[in-house]
Amino acid sequence: MADNTMNTEKLFEEFPPVSTEKWEEVIKEDLKGADYEKKLIWQTPEGFKVKPYYRAEDLEGIDFIKSMPGEFPFVRGNKPLDNTWFIRQDINVKETGIEGANHKALEILQKGVDSVGFFIPDDMPISYEDFAKLMQNIWVKGIEVNFRAGHQSQKIAEYLKMLMDQRNRDYERLQGSLDFDPLGYLTLHGDFCSECGDAEGAFRHAKEIIEKSKSLSNLRVLTVNASAFGNSGASIVQELAFALSMGVEYLTRLTDMGLSVSVIAPKMRFVFSVGSNYFFEIAKLRAARMLWAHIIKSYGAASEDAGRMNIHCVTSLYNKTLYDPYVNMLRTTTEAMAATLGGTDSLEVLPFDITYGHSSEFGERMARNQQLILKEESGFHKIVDPAAGSYYIENLTENIAREAWNLFLKVEEKGGYLEAFRSGMIQDRVNENALKREAAIASRREFVLGTNQYPNLTEEIKEVLDSSLFKKPESSANFKVGRPLVPYRGSMVMEAVRYKTDEYARINRRPVVYLLLIGNVAMRQARAQFSGNFFGCAGFQIITGQPVSSVEEGVNDALKHQPDVVVICSSDEEYAVYAKEIFEALKDKALVVVAGNPPCADELKAAGLTRFIHVRSNLLETLIQYQKDLKIIA
Repeated sequence: MADNTMNTEKLFEEFPPVSTEKWEEVIKEDLKGADYEKKLIWQTPEGFKVKPYYRAEDLEGIDFIKSMPGEFPFVRGNKPLDNTWFIRQDINVKETGIEGANHKALEILQKGVDSVGFFIPDDMPISYEDFAKLMQNIWVKGIEVNFRAGHQSQKIAEYLKMLMDQRNRDYERLQGSLDFDPLGYLTLHGDFCSECGDAEGAFRHAKEIIEKSKSLSNLRVLTVNASAFGNSGASIVQELAFALSMGVEYLTRLTDMGLSVSVIAPKMRFVFSVGSNYFFEIAKLRAARMLWAHIIKSYGAASEDAGRMNIHCVTSLYNKTLYDPYVNMLRTTTEAMAATLGGTDSLEVLPFDITYGHSSEFGERMARNQQLILKEESGFHKIVDPAAGSYYIENLTENIAREAWNLFLKVEEKGGYLEAFRSGMIQDRVNENALKREAAIASRREFVLGTNQYPNLTEEIKEVLDSSLFKKPESSANFKVGRPLVPYRGSMVMEAVRYKTDEYARINRRPVVYLLLIGNVAMRQARAQFSGNFFGCAGFQIITGQPVSSVEEGVNDALKHQPDVVVICSSDEEYAVYAKEIFEALKDKALVVVAGNPPCADELKAAGLTRFIHVRSNLLETLIQYQKDLKIIA
């Protein structure tokens, strides 16, 4: 018989425990007088601070620490024994046609997908006959079927029941969702859909869909699409808070119309975008389940199980890029890991080339395989809530939950989601954060690899692309209820700069930036790397010269390459020695730039050398100015 006595032997007794106070003393000593707060404390965009390390004592006072997987408040996941999720891929039925969509669905089901999503646009009316063709041979045990059908959702619910009856299928075998989300539509369009008319019509439709699908117990019919916030530049806290507000708006309206919360909640699904802020995204999903469980409990649900938040995640579009698109695969892998470790119920990984407005078969295959590797090779589906017990992630979960709840309460004080949206509060909050992120990308406080940092210097886009791919859409002024949010990619403006250079280079010589290396080895090398990255972000050709020991040698080598821009790369002290002479020799043949912000900058400016690039330079504004100076743009 197994011995169940606990082993209390302590390992490494020769190492005595060290108190936090002693650790802090050592850290402050190592900082050598530098400000502890500025150096080591991270003030996050989410509104709370992150410490450089966490200890067991930091878990004190966190109520959910002792909760178990599959139990209220579900912070550790909805499932008690595993962490499995559905691998989803969506199909645009209008683009493929009915038969094409059915064929593609059957094909991807053979390639590892177990959740199919059919997108049926509002301008594509679908008959029952077409629907039956679409669903031919699709139903298999363990497969999810989802429909993004807008105002046709009610009709789809009726079709599903008809088809189940016709094919003599058990209603409970149908798993999936209908994407009926009138508040989500309002958020992106500024008005309710024409079929709904107004708010009352929208909630009446929601009630009817829930009632008509009551017998389809495993079909979620009411969606809270919070991905619109994340893809419009919202913070993680904002996305979660506004998702809860939308969910509560549905609960309040529908319970007022006579439905029980125990009927409504199991019919709801939340959709979140997942960005590459890895640990925060894991914590976001944990916090979301916890807060929603408490909300459902406060509505008097008959069972705590009604508070299980069903979550579908989609990898973020906001941080995806046109240039160096293969980096998108690295981003989506990080995002897929965060979503699955955070306990999502289903996940769609967007193809790496989706930024071009359409995806390739190769891109879709890679997206599927990313999830399959996480599940089949890495075993992410076998371990329940591996983040539990992590001092860092548990504290992130607590902090995100607290900040999201506080923002949620502010929305409720406005009268709920609909009134807050009508007043512009939601949009103002999201836009404020989006502008901060844009500024951070422009100044490289937020890195987008391959776009504003470490660009692929040999990459160029030769084909003519739609200009809308590079331009942030403007919010429509033709709205009746409230100003709509506009999803976009944060890298768009930076990519537009580089694409302008690529367009120019189709009929002109690509601008050449020559890096003139002179003086101190370490400094010239560091500044050459910085300068190559800096100008490479605009698509300029970068030529790194051989290190030289004299001005004459450097000037002669530079002129051999007929540069448009020459960047002097040296140390601060040596700029006072070399920079003016180099400038005088090259000022009539190229734009001369100093890499850095040396103490002698004023002296150099007085001599006419006024161009400097350094870590405080606004990358976007500076590159646009160089494009103007080189006549690439007007």
